[in-house]
Amino acid sequence: MRLWIFLLITGAASAQSDGLAHRTTNFLQQLPAASLQKALYKFEDDERFNWHFVPRSRNGLALRDLDATQRETVFSLLKSSLSDQGYKKVSSIVEHENVLRTVEGRGNNDRYRDPLNYYVTIFGTPDQIAPWAWRFEGHHVALNFTTVGNKLESCTPTFLGSNPAIVKEGPQRGKQILLEESRRGFALLSSLTSAQLASTMLSDEALPDIVSFNSRKAGSLQPTGLSYREMSDAQKAMLLSLLHVYVDNYELGFSRKLMAKIEKAGIENLSFAWAGSSQEGKGYYYRIQGPMLLIELDNTQNNANHVHSVVRDLTNDFGEDILREHYQKEHAK
Repeated sequence: MRLWIFLLITGAASAQSDGLAHRTTNFLQQLPAASLQKALYKFEDDERFNWHFVPRSRNGLALRDLDATQRETVFSLLKSSLSDQGYKKVSSIVEHENVLRTVEGRGNNDRYRDPLNYYVTIFGTPDQIAPWAWRFEGHHVALNFTTVGNKLESCTPTFLGSNPAIVKEGPQRGKQILLEESRRGFALLSSLTSAQLASTMLSDEALPDIVSFNSRKAGSLQPTGLSYREMSDAQKAMLLSLLHVYVDNYELGFSRKLMAKIEKAGIENLSFAWAGSSQEGKGYYYRIQGPMLLIELDNTQNNANHVHSVVRDLTNDFGEDILREHYQKEHAK
């Protein structure tokens, strides 16, 4: 039974600061027992690693099973964990289910493409000391947040996608949720010399999807592409600009922490790789890779109008690295 957590939450609520832990506690206190049973897992449960970005059956508590106040609280958790930029993307992807429902000719009551078909799951007790985590997931969104000492210490794996990538018709015609991910990638590609392209291109054909997919633990991919060291100063700036499109999706404290970690591993050790077309409208794939980082974007499905993107911390997905350090310190006491 996971209801044991509720007793701890009720007693600890007064000690929470006005932040993510407080809002999560508030959310859990709003839920009836049956909903708590769906929403809560122990932090150590393997369900924490059961993530995916396709329409499928999911564990957790669906937005459709919440009232308006409870849904608002869930989105307040997103606002606490993401930047304004990141929150806008995620909320737009959720609403984009309405566009896809129309594109596929489904009825207004269809639940396969449904903005309420997203799930929230809490792992452990929102606490200022003990590790806990939360997940927001559905079609084209998979967000995994891990906190230690009441601070976000991991926000990966992070998956964001969009179908259609560019809305072709209707009142939202021209809308492109992941615009900068595409625009800045193509800008960097178009700046490369012929010699640089030879190092950058993995294949004339786009890869069919992100390579790391929904693996629990991602690893470095080969070949790595064009090294940062081989770029001009202008190209280096363009690569960093593209990198920030992804890093800046998180709340400021964590985005700074992640960027500092990338810099410590060596900006000069980053690389950029591409596969497929150099023109939008045809299938393409790119990746940014470093010693502890993997970012992938793929746009091949639905006539290259269906984009997937992912950010992986190769050392700390699901907070595994920082948790190892935390438990070692606790054990030493």
